[in-house]
Amino acid sequence: MRSVGRLVTIVLLAVLVLSGCTDGGGASDPATESVAPKDPLTIETSVDDGASSVPVDTVVTVDGFDGQLSDVTLASQDGKSTVAGDIRGVRWTAEEFLEPGTPYVLTAVGTGDDGKKVTSTTRFTTRALTLDEQTYPAVAPLQGETVGVGMPVIVSFDLPVKDRAAFEKRMKVTAEPATVGGWYWLSDNTAHWRPKSFWKPGTKVSVDLALNSVPAGGGVYGQQDQHVKFTVGRSVVSVVDTKRHQMTVKIDGKVRRTIPVSTGDASHRSRNGTKIIMEKHESIDMDAATTGVDSDDPGYYNLTGVKYAMRVTNSGEFLHAAPWSVASQGNANVSHGCVGMSTANAGWLFSKSKRGDVVRYVGSPRRLEPANGWTDWNVSWGDWLEGSALQGDADAA
Repeated sequence: MRSVGRLVTIVLLAVLVLSGCTDGGGASDPATESVAPKDPLTIETSVDDGASSVPVDTVVTVDGFDGQLSDVTLASQDGKSTVAGDIRGVRWTAEEFLEPGTPYVLTAVGTGDDGKKVTSTTRFTTRALTLDEQTYPAVAPLQGETVGVGMPVIVSFDLPVKDRAAFEKRMKVTAEPATVGGWYWLSDNTAHWRPKSFWKPGTKVSVDLALNSVPAGGGVYGQQDQHVKFTVGRSVVSVVDTKRHQMTVKIDGKVRRTIPVSTGDASHRSRNGTKIIMEKHESIDMDAATTGVDSDDPGYYNLTGVKYAMRVTNSGEFLHAAPWSVASQGNANVSHGCVGMSTANAGWLFSKSKRGDVVRYVGSPRRLEPANGWTDWNVSWGDWLEGSALQGDADAA
């Protein structure tokens, strides 16, 4: 029996020895595997830390590598202005240009693949610009103004815009209800936006000009953004018939009054065409010298305190009270181009009128010159679209 036991023992030992010398191709223990280390987040900015004279039209970007960005802020050092931006994937991109001569702080925060948080701070300063290097956009109508159905949106620049397309891309007009319209450049200093047809009464309009630091060409940049909201009031459309010496006033499509008038005489014809009320004055002095008439000219005049005057051309045509010509109103044209009416009728019309109301002149052999006032409605829609810097495309505002 002892020999059998020894035999079993020897066999078992042999099996154990063979097992210890063979890996059998089996998987190794996970606990013994080596794990590659994960990388920390690397943040790169498009502007170097400490940079100076950075161009104002720089689009700042921030990129994250081996991780994710969670927050990026770009603000002036004094905290008074911030630049909006958007994170998409591992890149943050500024949505606005920069202010001139301004120290900025760019702060980026994110987490690396290693799970650790990283914060990066970049400081830089933009190039300063003089006023001669910035063009200011003035807007009409004014903020909160209620205007007539013929009112165009007018943007006037104090320095010329050579790159009209770059500016027009950032000049938006939106309306409720939606209204088809487009931009027309009268010159490098003036652009108008008008609807295809007169505004619908009650329309709410927003004008948004994202022009701050946009290159205008010739080393000039937009000076600031503009955001203006206005409302279109009721429809007031008048027709001045220079042959019949009368003006018919329609309010919301209904004739409200027919007014006897006197218009320009044979030497000073009132101009035919569609005009827009540009200004209102309860009282104004009218000096013919402002229209180029010398004081020695037989046609010279200098009237003080003219009541209820409303300008419709740059050259000096107004609608106004003319008590001195009441006898001629309704039967003769005796003015220097203005539409004169009784003080009572002028006061009534003045009370019903606002900037942007439409006054159409008919019956005169003299045509209204382009840009002699807000002459937008004398341009065909097809020609209007050709005045855009963006190939004449119409927008639904």
